[in-house]
Amino acid sequence: MSTQVSPAAAAVARQRVALRCLGLVKRFTDVTAVNGVDLQVYAGECFGLLGPNGAGKTTTVEILEGLTPSDEGTVELLGQNWNSGRDNRALRERIGVQLQETQLAEKVTVVETLRLFRSFYARGHDVEEVIRTVALEEKRNARVGKLSGGQKQRLAVACALVSDPELLFLDEPTTGLDPQARLSLWDIVERFRDGGGTILLTTHYMEEATRLCDRVAIMDHGKVIALGTPAELIESLGADQVIEFSVTNPLTDEPLTNLPAVTNLHKRGDVYALTVSEIGVALPGLLAEIKRQQSELVTLTTHQATLEDVFVSLTGRMLRDS
Repeated sequence: MSTQVSPAAAAVARQRVALRCLGLVKRFTDVTAVNGVDLQVYAGECFGLLGPNGAGKTTTVEILEGLTPSDEGTVELLGQNWNSGRDNRALRERIGVQLQETQLAEKVTVVETLRLFRSFYARGHDVEEVIRTVALEEKRNARVGKLSGGQKQRLAVACALVSDPELLFLDEPTTGLDPQARLSLWDIVERFRDGGGTILLTTHYMEEATRLCDRVAIMDHGKVIALGTPAELIESLGADQVIEFSVTNPLTDEPLTNLPAVTNLHKRGDVYALTVSEIGVALPGLLAEIKRQQSELVTLTTHQATLEDVFVSLTGRMLRDS
């Protein structure tokens, strides 16, 4: 279904802007869901919007998809703009959309569903080819209501792919899926990008963004608070590893932040998290400091720094606690 593009062609493609928005604002009665968002997505890349539920990701994407009007700001997709009150069919022919919650007719079969969606477009992929792409051959004649959660998500993505889009919107496509179903969807996304397609993906799974995305924007309270490649954002912590621990008696913070190789300290309830540049240097000093403050270690774990740690550093809380 997709044709592999050369690294040189991909590099040229990435100089073209597939999506651009400036100063997006969307207000509701009780909250400003999107508060001055600027984004630029290049052709051929997978761009991730990360953040907790309520961060403004879905509202931002719905504005970009032309489903929700913004109160302020501009949107440009594939060199075109959404025109209020006018025919936007030409632009809709070029994009694919998988919504956060896709409600498909339960008594219609997989193949019937895809034939219906294919009929909405002047051009697109062969339905049987799309079924093979999302690995639903065995469920071709099954009713949608009989599909598992992972199979329904793959069908929703197939409905977005059937038009052969240049730009694909995926809004939290793997939420609630088991690990095997999630990996299956990741493979579909990677093949679409390898074929030269552009993807805007929203997720609150940091490991998903690290695996799939060329660049990511982290959103919180309607604003973009960080932007870059996953590696760049992790590097911005100034540390390679994180030590998480708990103790019997609370510790004084300042001596911990002054320990050798420690770059930052965050606390979540009873759990302390130290970002460190050299764990072999930081750990002995930490153990000595716990003893000096007349406390005892209860738990201790270490891990490589991740995008989750970037979010904690920026907001002071875990992504899934938000």
